[in-house]
Amino acid sequence: MSAHRIDIHHHILPPIYVQAIGDDRIGPLLVSGKTPVWTPQHSIEAMDRNGIEKAITSLSAPNLWFDDVEKTRRLTRGCNDYGARVRDDHPSRFGLFASLTLPDVEGSLREIAYAFDELKADGVSLLTNYDGKYPGEPEFAPIFEELHRRRAIVHFHPAESPDRHPDRLRIPAATLDFPFETTKAVTSLLINGTFTQSRNIRFIFSHAGGTIPFLAERIARLEMRPEFRAKVPDGVMFELKRLYFDTALSANKLIFGSLLRFVSHEQVLFGSDYPYAPEPTTVASIKGLANLELPSDVLLAIERTNALRLLQTVEAA
Repeated sequence: MSAHRIDIHHHILPPIYVQAIGDDRIGPLLVSGKTPVWTPQHSIEAMDRNGIEKAITSLSAPNLWFDDVEKTRRLTRGCNDYGARVRDDHPSRFGLFASLTLPDVEGSLREIAYAFDELKADGVSLLTNYDGKYPGEPEFAPIFEELHRRRAIVHFHPAESPDRHPDRLRIPAATLDFPFETTKAVTSLLINGTFTQSRNIRFIFSHAGGTIPFLAERIARLEMRPEFRAKVPDGVMFELKRLYFDTALSANKLIFGSLLRFVSHEQVLFGSDYPYAPEPTTVASIKGLANLELPSDVLLAIERTNALRLLQTVEAA
């Protein structure tokens, strides 16, 4: 089978975003320490070389917040419009996960309406923390109420840790910070009741959920505390096992050994993390999935049909 993969974790770098954010903020998040050179054509060529039929695009960290509400709103709208133009120019190759203006809740609610009603986005992409605030915080509840009402897909991408102390290990945030930031975001949504109250949302977490599959049973011990149990009346594991996870930077036997014991393969989606993970990493991810020796129908589900089924629910909503 040739170009059949659906890439649920594929980043774009709108020129207005690169100009506004700057290489000094974007670059240090990369393994190489440099901002990738990117255009829509670069993505299409890489997709063609790697059997990827369609990519759902999103922004990566550090995203859009500037401690300036109006500037953030303008930049977010500009990036979402750019992503929609890329999709409209290549409708068979790209979809769109729109960005929001968090921690600006009012602006985010406006952008949700614009993204879904005007741009016809496939979903939204959120970060694991905004200015040190994790997504389960009560002040963000109106965002998830509206996304629940719209039966939205919400893809979470990790951000740098809000810990302001210098990183004494001197390694990229993507190596350790990102997996643990994802774990913290999932736990925040869990213990604050967001998962329970937002059952219509299809949550997707990057990089096989960080350390969630490994730590799920440990996190479930929170049920012993009545204040946490009240937020998850059906149980911690029930809520966690409803989540979706992408394969970006995670297609190996160590991670999948835990992931596929934790959730059904029907909740695992192919992700490349291109171009932040350069093309050789995409190739390695595809080979890594093949080397797992999964049944052919399971591999096809992860690479294609799970995403198609999820995206079709957006069209039906």
